[in-house]
Amino acid sequence: MTYRHLEHMTDAFIEVTGQTLEEAFETAGTAVVDTIFDIKSVEKKTVKKIEIKTRDLNNLLYSWLEEIIILTITDGFVGASFEVSIDKSQEYVLHATIHGEEIDFQKHHFKLEIKAPTFHLMEIKQEKPIVMRFLLDL
Repeated sequence: MTYRHLEHMTDAFIEVTGQTLEEAFETAGTAVVDTIFDIKSVEKKTVKKIEIKTRDLNNLLYSWLEEIIILTITDGFVGASFEVSIDKSQEYVLHATIHGEEIDFQKHHFKLEIKAPTFHLMEIKQEKPIVMRFLLDL
């Protein structure tokens, strides 16, 4: 599981990999948080749960990224680790458990504010390893 950032003044292009789709989504969560704060400084003090239902995989990724940004920027909770399960029947259902803590700007070293994820340049390759690429509007 890896991720890398390519930052521009108004965007961050992120590529993540994982051996499974769930691992790639977990890594995407880590990458988003680490774009905003120093994720290494976050402790696992509290647990938050998220459930997302969508019709396709791109919408699932978009909604997942959006939920993490809302959780961080709006709700003031910064995730340290992510556990994701994804079920597919008639639609995709993502269940996530996020371990982290309330934001402390002194402790967590704020880096950048993310406005929103975008569908522009979003790509999901379901091979081994899974590769996901997405753009965040800064």
